[in-house]
Amino acid sequence: MDNIFQIHRGWGELVDYITQYLGSIRERRVIPDVKPGYMKELLPDTAPTEPEDWESIFKDIEKVIMPGVVHWQSPHMHAYYPSLTSWPSMLGDMLADAINCVGFTWASSPACTELEMNVMDWLCKALGLPSFFLHHHPDSIGGGILQSTVSESTLVALLAARKDKMLQLRVELNQDVDDSVLNSRLVAYTSDQAHSSVEKAGLISLVKIRYLSTDERLSLRGDTLKQAIQEDRRRGLVPFLLCATLGTTGVCAFDNLSELGSVCAEEGLWLHVDAAYAGSAYFCPELRWSLDGIEFAHSFVFNPSKWMMVHFDCTAFWVKDKYKLQQTFTVDPVYLRHENSQAATDFMNWQIPLSRRFRSLKLWFVMRSFGLKNLQAHIRHGIELAKLFESKIRSDPHFEVPAERHLGLVVFCLKGGNALTQELLRRLTRSGTMYLIPADIHTKRIIRFTVTSQFTTTEDILKDWGIISKMASALLVEQRVADDAGVEALLGQLHLHWLKRPS
Repeated sequence: MDNIFQIHRGWGELVDYITQYLGSIRERRVIPDVKPGYMKELLPDTAPTEPEDWESIFKDIEKVIMPGVVHWQSPHMHAYYPSLTSWPSMLGDMLADAINCVGFTWASSPACTELEMNVMDWLCKALGLPSFFLHHHPDSIGGGILQSTVSESTLVALLAARKDKMLQLRVELNQDVDDSVLNSRLVAYTSDQAHSSVEKAGLISLVKIRYLSTDERLSLRGDTLKQAIQEDRRRGLVPFLLCATLGTTGVCAFDNLSELGSVCAEEGLWLHVDAAYAGSAYFCPELRWSLDGIEFAHSFVFNPSKWMMVHFDCTAFWVKDKYKLQQTFTVDPVYLRHENSQAATDFMNWQIPLSRRFRSLKLWFVMRSFGLKNLQAHIRHGIELAKLFESKIRSDPHFEVPAERHLGLVVFCLKGGNALTQELLRRLTRSGTMYLIPADIHTKRIIRFTVTSQFTTTEDILKDWGIISKMASALLVEQRVADDAGVEALLGQLHLHWLKRPS
């Protein structure tokens, strides 16, 4: 009984702490003011021999952990893309952690597999994705699975496409050729704006990745892909996959899926679509314009753990043909077989690891607690706040917006050049008032401003703009003073030189 009392007390205190933390998060400095190794001085060198009481552990949250936390839920967190949570999501994971099943096969926890299949179908329909991604549809041989990250999903798609192409080549060659020889001929494509996870997938799989140039809107076009395929075929290579991006990391640009899909279908390439951030926007029908061409996709991935308020990790990944995943990842040791192996879905054969968490609980809780109507409102609110910030940037003659705003991301820079933009970013970061990160558009350094938190208000945006504007003005004044001083010094040197010249 005493142990149960301690558990209840600890849970109660931690829930109260989390409530207070999220309720007052805008008051905290967004970026920690610590140096690498800060925690070494705060912890003993070895683990305790005797158990410590909860009170001591609880006190160390603020003393040891919080000084080094980047507060991703803060309304002043504008770096990267959102990584949000919510009460339904946290409660779902509390239950999943208590159950603590390892859902590698249907038999290892039937509810874990069954809920995932049904919730992934809910999500597929809610986003307006094709019916061939559904588990429960008479004409579908596809389905969805929750992976850990988009990076892992991209690797899974590449490995499945590679296996499928190798099997095709064996039939065409009609001879026994080592896999390493076939692999050395393969080439995959993505745009020069794609996420680094595509590069990493190529490194792991030893597959050539070719980065293709984008147009003036930073979008990959069909003609560019077509030309690359023709060039590589003349070199004896075998094109097999394109990773198209809907909402690039740098500026949230969109590849032309319709053109690219048509080329992939014509040339026999696997089309993998990465919509890590933008995928949540497809809850809103008016935002689905970039999905034109999705009917050509073999796989699609996005992160509910970004904008959808389902906390990390939770990545939704769909395939058009589940058998192409299974032929890539299936192993069949006797200890993993069960009497329903032929009738049930075993997600261990859809992924790289064997073990898997009960992630679908938090997704289920979120979709039911908010409903599609409130999820749509959340997305639209973030976009309206981004539009507000963009209007402030465009109204200031010292700034420019060098790329079109899409969804909740605005990119901007000072007109004075890269050095000034980088210095402004440095000062904003050091202030701790907000968190922003840089990116490059060709040779131009830009600052990314993403509306992330569901707690963000109009007042928060105006406050952040006020800080940015004030710091930029001070920086530009300093620059003008320095320029004037430089000119004055140069004139002084020229005058001295004139006085010393021979008469």
